Amino acid sequence: MATYRRRVRVAAPFEDVWEFHSKISGLDALTPAFMNLRIDSVTGPDGEVDPEILEAGTTIEMSVRPFGVGPRQPWVARIEEREANLDAGRARFVDTMESGPFPTWRHTHRFYESGDETVVDDEVRYELPGGSLGRVASPLGWVGFDPMFRMRHRTTKQLLE
Repeated sequence: MATYRRRVRVAAPFEDVWEFHSKISGLDALTPAFMNLRIDSVTGPDGEVDPEILEAGTTIEMSVRPFGVGPRQPWVARIEEREANLDAGRARFVDTMESGPFPTWRHTHRFYESGDETVVDDEVRYELPGGSLGRVASPLGWVGFDPMFRMRHRTTKQLLE
């Protein structure tokens, strides 16, 4: 399995950055337009439809159509873990892909208070599709992920600073 990691410093209060990333509107705002994201449903761990906060156990059914090419690719993500120590200025959540275009996808979002700023640290452990060839090529996935995460982090700064 390969790993992609990218960090950014955001000149915004930790609580604001954490709250923004805790809502489906944050995912929608941070997904680059070229991905053509469509969110079909969000279901909380207790069955609540469209919960305000993406708690552990929340399922997100969505689809993407990168660059408008080919058929829509369904993607079902689940928030596996969510923990925050707001007094210590640390928080994290993990989403995994239950079904979708990648055989393996585990995205860990970490947030750290750093003075008046917040560090956003994204780590994705993944495997590219294509069986054994995809596994061999997985370390090259950063070529596609880097532009997307650069946009996500740039948008985070634009919206929150």
